Amino acid sequence: MDRKKELKQLYMETPIEGGVFQIKNNQNGKLYIGSTRNFKTLNGLKFSLEAGSAAPTNKELQEDWSHYGAGAFSIEKLETLKKKDDPYFNEKEALKELESKWLDQLQPYEERGYNKKK
Repeated sequence: MDRKKELKQLYMETPIEGGVFQIKNNQNGKLYIGSTRNFKTLNGLKFSLEAGSAAPTNKELQEDWSHYGAGAFSIEKLETLKKKDDPYFNEKEALKELESKWLDQLQPYEERGYNKKK
């Protein structure tokens, strides 16, 4: 029981990091680029895909996940958002800019990925 408490304490003390991530289909090379304010939420995203409930977010990614299975995909952090102590720092806006940079760079659209052009 003490070990459980210790792990929970470590989890609570871990600083919250956000940034840009990619989900890669290793079977066909397609990418999904996304951003999050907290990388810990990626476990929840993976769970949603495994449960088949991520379809509203990205139907095509969900279909491929269901077809190929979790083992065909890898999820990795591409870049961690560097937070500034500036009182005018807008984390949401900074994340959007970081995600845009990676979308421009990797172009995960149509046959290359799961993202939709905005």
